[in-house]
Amino acid sequence: MRLFPVRMSNINKMLDFYSQFNPSPLSIKQFIDFGLNACPTKSYIFLRKELPVRLANIMKEITLLPEGLLRMPSVGLVSAWYVKSFEEVLEFEKTDPTDDNLEKFCKSLIQIRDRHSDVVQTMAQGILELKESRNGHIEPSTELSIQYFLDRLYMSRISIRMLINQHTILFGEIPQSGRHVGCIDPLCDPHMVVRDAYENARFLCDQYYLASPELEVSEHNDLEKDKAIKIVYVPSHLYHMLFELFKNSMRAVMEYHGAENDIPPIKVTIVKGKEDICVKVSDHGGGIPRSQVDQLFKYMYSTAPQPPKSKSDLPLVPLAGYGYGLPISRLYARYFHGDLVLYSCEGFGSDAVIYLKALSDEANELLPIFNKTSTRFYKATVPTGDWSNQVKPKKAKPIII
Repeated sequence: MRLFPVRMSNINKMLDFYSQFNPSPLSIKQFIDFGLNACPTKSYIFLRKELPVRLANIMKEITLLPEGLLRMPSVGLVSAWYVKSFEEVLEFEKTDPTDDNLEKFCKSLIQIRDRHSDVVQTMAQGILELKESRNGHIEPSTELSIQYFLDRLYMSRISIRMLINQHTILFGEIPQSGRHVGCIDPLCDPHMVVRDAYENARFLCDQYYLASPELEVSEHNDLEKDKAIKIVYVPSHLYHMLFELFKNSMRAVMEYHGAENDIPPIKVTIVKGKEDICVKVSDHGGGIPRSQVDQLFKYMYSTAPQPPKSKSDLPLVPLAGYGYGLPISRLYARYFHGDLVLYSCEGFGSDAVIYLKALSDEANELLPIFNKTSTRFYKATVPTGDWSNQVKPKKAKPIII
């Protein structure tokens, strides 16, 4: 299905052209090395080719979504944003890197970033619109396609924002000072990020429950004994993951122990090994059944109350009601080839482990590629079970993430 109208035949031709190319993943080390020898002309020449490639790859996948979903108003709005941004980047395709063009390019990137700031919420609203139009029933094959697509859409969005932020911070109107290289901190202190995320989540918890669990943090540096752990990473990404995990843990602990005077603390362990940095968040919030763990990473699973549609009645917690906190946090972890894994002991508590690459030259971007394999996935049907006792999971209690 062609999502874009005939009057945009030229855009469709450019989409076909740029989607032939694979995105060029960068490592954190490459981001750092380039940032330390920052050259706006080199960045401009790279981005005016790379951004259309990344946009085109994900835009081609939008056209493969189930037709019912494409007809939803919110999905149409997201699609229009991508078309507009693709057009704007193409304006610089063959322009020379003069000072005037470099300034216009920087302003255009900021405009694109701001335009896409509500992509997650708007796309989530589109899913809700689809559910409403079908009285809450979504076919399993459609659900699989949506899960596959949203992981790729949001990962693509993270990567595009990373490229834009690096360029606009390094070459924007306000010169950057301090040790940061764009949005990367070469001496990121995970302990400080843990504290920051905890305090902000605790503020929300205190507002709602009038109390909150304490925090206990321990570090184990296997390479440099007794030295504080420092990592080369994007602090805002780590903060996003930890903030979501703390919100979930605090809610679980308060609802499981709320009536008790002695509320057990949330324990965070930070470990640095040769290959991995691990941040483990442990709570005594009662855990969840093993059958539900995988469901928590599914966008279609949320049983939380539907979020308000008017901006005048926004919830206190970001994305409250969509249930997208954990799936998107896992994407942030996987973006530089890490991961986020959840372990639960029903009746006791849960451990969430964030894995990050210890070496910046191994922390490469993980990017979606539009090709025959990805195309086939949107046409795939739900596989027939080929093991015994394959039963559907029981109807779960509402879990609000």
